[in-house]
Amino acid sequence: MMTADDYINRVVDYMPRATPLRSQIATELRGHIAERVGNGQSLDDVLRNLGDPAALADSYLAAVPLSTVSFWRRAAAKIVDLLIFVVPIIAVTVWVWTRSEPGFLQGMIVGIALLGGSLIFGVYSATAECLTGQTAGKYLMEIRVVRESGARISAGQAIVRQLPMLLQVFWIDALFALATDKAQRAFELLSKTRVVCVEREEAR
Repeated sequence: MMTADDYINRVVDYMPRATPLRSQIATELRGHIAERVGNGQSLDDVLRNLGDPAALADSYLAAVPLSTVSFWRRAAAKIVDLLIFVVPIIAVTVWVWTRSEPGFLQGMIVGIALLGGSLIFGVYSATAECLTGQTAGKYLMEIRVVRESGARISAGQAIVRQLPMLLQVFWIDALFALATDKAQRAFELLSKTRVVCVEREEAR
């Protein structure tokens, strides 16, 4: 049996952590449920009338404006992430490459580094965006990834967003952000996600 706290936690969990008034929404929803139960309704009836937690979260999020992020701000966030994760991989690759016999083995090392680096970076980005909506670069640039409704993205959406990196078509995908209304990449349109600003008052 679902408790009131279980229901409320599901609603707020669907919202990004930086959602304005997230804790206030939880408090108001808790009071609303308690009031209805106090008026004689059963908890099951109250929760049934409130509906699906995800749909209720979407209704709250609809009142929160989403600010589109510029292409260059997104590029800066990506550069930060690349510096953090790719530079060490390049350093290790160069170190191994210089100590290997010239020829086929060196070519294999470069190929493995490219594929391995892309995989590691993709897994990191997908995991961070699914859990918090932000990679290290996005956090520093005060931007985050959300669904088009403003809700937290799912694991599946996070994976689809990283496919251009794994398929080595990132630059082609990124060019779409220059031409779409909400600065969305091609695979963001496919995954129904977007990148938005985290306002300073939200961060607090």
